[in-house]
Amino acid sequence: MSRSSLTQRIRAAWAVYLLMVPGFILIVMFSFYPLVMSWYYAFFDWSGVDAAKYFVGLQNFRELMADEYFWNAFARSLWFAGVATPIELFLSLLLAIVLNDRALRLAPLFRTLFFIPVVTTTAIVSIVMSMVFSSFNGPANQALRALGAIEEPIGFLADTRTVMWTAIGLFVWKWLGQPMIYWLAGLQTIPNELYEAAQVDGAGWWRRTISITAPMLTPFAVVIALIVLVGNMQVFAFMQALTHGGPYFSTEVMELYIYRMAFGAQGQVSIQRLGYASAAGVLFGILLIILAVAQIFTARKFRRGAGLAGAS
Repeated sequence: MSRSSLTQRIRAAWAVYLLMVPGFILIVMFSFYPLVMSWYYAFFDWSGVDAAKYFVGLQNFRELMADEYFWNAFARSLWFAGVATPIELFLSLLLAIVLNDRALRLAPLFRTLFFIPVVTTTAIVSIVMSMVFSSFNGPANQALRALGAIEEPIGFLADTRTVMWTAIGLFVWKWLGQPMIYWLAGLQTIPNELYEAAQVDGAGWWRRTISITAPMLTPFAVVIALIVLVGNMQVFAFMQALTHGGPYFSTEVMELYIYRMAFGAQGQVSIQRLGYASAAGVLFGILLIILAVAQIFTARKFRRGAGLAGAS
């Protein structure tokens, strides 16, 4: 395309580009600018409040390497995503297969019901669930007591042994509908004639799933798995409203650690080390970039493999 023709097309659609300007300004203000400044502040010793800030080079990064709280938060983020992701993928795939059955007349209703938690505000869900699973007269403990399953209330969100598992269960429940929609989109690309032919040959539901559904969904599975994994590494709003990182830092994931370093306090001492928190954010961002790049290359690999298989 020549430069003159491109200019003509821009002039012809000037109203469209004009309408894009407010959105572009907001993206620059709230996405690009904070991203660039976080890299800049990572090399400074700055509280974020005082006017004076001191250039320290890589000192923040060296201190992070020796910070036990940083590595613990980093490990919790990986553990949270590593446990939640396969559970979420398996349950959402199972739901998608069931709700993709045309014989199920109420499938659209069930899809809506499972997707409602996804569009519900994360903070509201977390606050409500913190009350539901409260050790003090929470409905969950009251129901278990009424059934005779327990004698003493369970500290779902107050016990370090149960809080992370409770958080993972609630998180999976809230976001289960999103990968379910992805799986449904993949399932609907499979020609129904394949299932009909397999059924004529005497293949049962399990055989059709293994021989048709699984191979056809493999390219989608790679992309969906990596999208869910990256999303499960970003749980700040959910965990902040649900547990605030407690009890005893047992649910402090990376984003909560960054928030605490930038704006929080430890005991009676105010921390507010925005430069140090920016360095932690940079390292966490690099991890997410690595996961995103892995997603792109893995998806390309499977697409090429599928193309070669189809050509042969």
